Amino acid sequence: MAYQTTNPYTGKTLKTFPDATDAEVAQALERGHAAFQQWRLKPVRERVTFLQKAADLLRAKRTEYAKLLTTEMGKLLAEAEAEVELSAAILEYYVKHAEAELAPQPLPCEDPVVSEAQLVHEPLGIILAIEPWNFPYYQIARIMAPQLAAGNVILLKHASNVPQSAAAFEKLMQETGLPAGCFQNLYATRGQIETIINDPRVQGVALTGSEGAGALVAAQAGRALKKSTMELGGSDAFIVLDDADLDKAVKWAVFGRHWNGGQVCCSSKRIIVHESIHDEFVRRYTEGVAQLKAGDPMEASTTLAPLSSQQAADDVRRWIDEAVAHGATATVIGAEVPRQGAFVRPVLLTGVKPGNPVYHHEFFGPVSMIFKVKDEDEAIRLANDSPFGLGGSVFTQDIERGKRVAAQISTGMVYINHPTAVKADLPFGGIRRSGYGRELIGLGLKEFVNHKLVGVTDIDGAF
Repeated sequence: MAYQTTNPYTGKTLKTFPDATDAEVAQALERGHAAFQQWRLKPVRERVTFLQKAADLLRAKRTEYAKLLTTEMGKLLAEAEAEVELSAAILEYYVKHAEAELAPQPLPCEDPVVSEAQLVHEPLGIILAIEPWNFPYYQIARIMAPQLAAGNVILLKHASNVPQSAAAFEKLMQETGLPAGCFQNLYATRGQIETIINDPRVQGVALTGSEGAGALVAAQAGRALKKSTMELGGSDAFIVLDDADLDKAVKWAVFGRHWNGGQVCCSSKRIIVHESIHDEFVRRYTEGVAQLKAGDPMEASTTLAPLSSQQAADDVRRWIDEAVAHGATATVIGAEVPRQGAFVRPVLLTGVKPGNPVYHHEFFGPVSMIFKVKDEDEAIRLANDSPFGLGGSVFTQDIERGKRVAAQISTGMVYINHPTAVKADLPFGGIRRSGYGRELIGLGLKEFVNHKLVGVTDIDGAF
């Protein structure tokens, strides 16, 4: 699987790591299972102390941790520092809320035979986490924090191009004093992933990644009768209604499409604008994108990052060519980009019609698709004309109107006057080909627990 660090800006391969051996996989499973037997018995308040220590360590060395992200996958240093803080905030969320969320829940029961009933939330065992490269720390934190708090243990299989970020997080948790085996990083192969899923000590798998990876792993988990959650792709609609504040809409559209180099599953990929303001919006949007500066992601003046690899950049260009070959118009709207690095100059696609291969494609890069609509109803229809269902946005100065439109958009998340966002105290997840299950807050905390009924009755004999 070639676990290696290749700097997307310089193109240089800095470090390589060997795949895990079958013996190492077996050892990790044995170690994880042994750790679970003790970890599950610890009170929640004791488990979360390790999360607080990890949050404190991340904040104490924020820039140091951030630079590793920039080196491995090219994100702007400021964005990397923000990711470190977001990861710390997620860890801290469970420090504050896990105990109350996991407390036994009394159940009302009208049958006098049952004098007392409660629902308890018990951990299951080893959870396999398969994570992507675009947010190397955040993706770990949002699965690790709730599962450790719940009493499960984690085996991490991270993306092959961020091996040092994975190792850094494992070392971070070791520095907290977390018992050995509770969180392990494993440079597993694809074949070993299926072996891990089939192991009876593994009780679930959480994957964030592509549709293809999700379909494969979900099938493997299904055959093994294991619970899975899938956070997959997205093609979020960014609706600008006729009464929108144009300055605000343009500002957030530029950001929403281009943060993290446009490599975000919930970025604003389809911009849908009412015809009465379409031309003015496009003019201002084009001006805003043109101001983005591509360059060294370590430099504070850089505002457009390279893509994660040269292959990723080549794939984006290939899809642009495919769009044009099927009738779309591609207009370069970004400033010149350096020859060095995996950069793609921002492009605006118009005239994308149903039947064009990119109409339902998820662009993972600085490519904007803009659609003109005649009214609110057409905007909603177009927003819902997607196999995905992750997030979306509605821009309007009438908040009640925004809520009415949001109610008709078929996604897991909708924001009014803001691109789809990621916060420590808000749930994340989608529907249809964007996956299933939720991460973060109490929903993520309880994805991999046994919701066990404990009933008490005082009568003799059968009910």
